[in-house]
Amino acid sequence: MKALVYTGPKSVEVRDVATPEKRAGAVRLRLHYCGVCGTDIGIYSGKHPRATAPLVLGHEFVGTVEEAPEGSSFKVGDRAVAYPLLSCGHCHACRNGQPHVCASLRLIGIDGDGGMAETLWVDENVMFKVPDTLSDRIAALVEPLAVVVRTLHQANFAFTQSAVVMGAGPIGLLTAIVLKHAGASKIIISDVDDGRLNLCREMGFDAVDVRKQDLIEHVMAETGGDGADALFECSGVASSALDMTKLVRVQGVICMTATHKEPHAVSLIDVNFKELTIVGSRVYTMTEFGAALDLAQQMIPDLEKVITQEVPLTGSDKIFDMIADPSVTTVKILVDCQA
Repeated sequence: MKALVYTGPKSVEVRDVATPEKRAGAVRLRLHYCGVCGTDIGIYSGKHPRATAPLVLGHEFVGTVEEAPEGSSFKVGDRAVAYPLLSCGHCHACRNGQPHVCASLRLIGIDGDGGMAETLWVDENVMFKVPDTLSDRIAALVEPLAVVVRTLHQANFAFTQSAVVMGAGPIGLLTAIVLKHAGASKIIISDVDDGRLNLCREMGFDAVDVRKQDLIEHVMAETGGDGADALFECSGVASSALDMTKLVRVQGVICMTATHKEPHAVSLIDVNFKELTIVGSRVYTMTEFGAALDLAQQMIPDLEKVITQEVPLTGSDKIFDMIADPSVTTVKILVDCQA
């Protein structure tokens, strides 16, 4: 079968690889779409600490069941998405019902071959049936949408609160969309990419180009000088870490959605004097993954706008060049695994 294979730093190839072998308790999926994630970009750059070449990329996938174990709740022809987290089952987090923050957490497409391929065997107990009301394109967004469900839960976000989203990449834009559907009274989103900012404005968000406008001044002007109720840090850059405590009100909440790969300066005096809450958010629980599948059905028109490109699997070795090209606006790229 064909697959997109990470072969080393800054190197991927579309290769003919061996079809995965059948596994007990697993279902064989004929894959339709697989989304490109920031983690895939990190792997491609050669900076991911666990990804080892050769590796089939991809953990945001949807497919159709081609073979299922006897007695399975899945039948041939069912469409499904899969919770891609792999937990050890015996560390403190796993023992206490939080396997999504397992001490040795692994993922499909990072620690083992993933979904940018024609077929994949997936354990039945992590699969969710896709309802007929949801297209394959939108179903491919369930995994990143689950990240957002988690981050709103972590922030305890409440109806009518105001929010700042730092970063208008896939997770940032999805965060803004979910905030809108959650009843946020005001949503301000920042970025430096013209195409992404224009898309945010087209979707009705207050988009701030931080190259041209002071985000702190804008947020204060829009909130009567108080600051936002909640902030979602989705950019992962050092300047955001330093500014974020200035953007929220007294006793506001900052949720660290992005993963900062190295230490960055944070104004801890703001944390003290404003009694701020800073909370981390990492991937999602199995329940939140299922909730994201349900939530997707309520926001299909907005989710369609997040998908900016479809690329055939046969030409997917060019996706990272596309992402790096400043003349191309990319938010969420889907790989068509059967093209």
